[in-house]
Amino acid sequence: MSKKVCVLPGDGIGPEITAEAVRVLNALNLGFELESALLGGAAVDATGNPYPEATQKLAREADAVLLGAVGGPKWDGLPREQRPERGLLGIRKDLNLFANLRPAILYPELANASSLKPEVVSGLDILIVRELTGDIYFGQPRGIEMRAGERFGFNTMHYTESEIRRIGRVAFEAAQKRGKKVCSVDKMNVLETTQLWRDVMNELVPEYPDVELSHMLVDNAAMQLVRAPKQFDVLVTGNMFGDILSDEASMLTGSIGMLPSASLDARNKGLYEPSHGSAPDIAGKNLANPLATILSAAMLLRYTFALEDAARQVENAVKKVLAQGYRTGDIFEAGTRKVGTREMGDAVLAAL
Repeated sequence: MSKKVCVLPGDGIGPEITAEAVRVLNALNLGFELESALLGGAAVDATGNPYPEATQKLAREADAVLLGAVGGPKWDGLPREQRPERGLLGIRKDLNLFANLRPAILYPELANASSLKPEVVSGLDILIVRELTGDIYFGQPRGIEMRAGERFGFNTMHYTESEIRRIGRVAFEAAQKRGKKVCSVDKMNVLETTQLWRDVMNELVPEYPDVELSHMLVDNAAMQLVRAPKQFDVLVTGNMFGDILSDEASMLTGSIGMLPSASLDARNKGLYEPSHGSAPDIAGKNLANPLATILSAAMLLRYTFALEDAARQVENAVKKVLAQGYRTGDIFEAGTRKVGTREMGDAVLAAL
């Protein structure tokens, strides 16, 4: 089986954290072919394009993509089409990565690092399934123009029923392997687009009689995530709501530096990345937490290559390192051992 992985270090802390994930993949001796390319601000600096043709070619030919992070204030003044984030949106659209999976798992050793009381989050294990290629992020028309003598900004939210149905099936199938509960998040009391979302989700229920479907308005879902997060098993929602809720859920686990993600197409080709940003303020200082990226590599093993044993091996190594008391600054507390990016990677490799 081909095992070609396109590595996109990106910007900020991206090169540091992807380097540790690459070390882990290499240590498994599974015959991966790893090749790096530019994406985001680094690509803009080198080529003027956040998703250059060479990167497009490599990403299309690879079986999976491992990404660090993109963006930073350095590029905020560029025209919108040249900003690093356009590279990320571009590769998602180009590879048709419509299903974003973001697990929010609280490791017992990090219960005190969460911003919520340990009894509220202890044992937390949520999977957020976010639709990734539609919604207001990609809808046309969009823009800023002059109307009636003043600037007018506009974006368009839309979904087809086929887009909703395919992401719904991803959520239902994930729930069948977990707690058999799906909560679909919408804003149907205000937005017609999400009324269609709710209607299509309900139409899927007969296909999955073993899964319980519930619905929740997005404002209530945001509140419930911090009030009683363990009520959820699988959350499924659209692109914009999913972007916001998954970042909120990340803080339940103690640090966004702990959250991996997978973005998949219909055949499980995937782009794997940590849920956090490029953190340019700590870039190059050996301070970043690489565990989300290492756990993203575990998801790469599981979803694209169906290497479940290897995926669990990586995840168990992370658990062991946390149990041994290793902590980067974002999850550090008294009585634990504070280490840098490279040292955390060394610890995971030793645990493997």
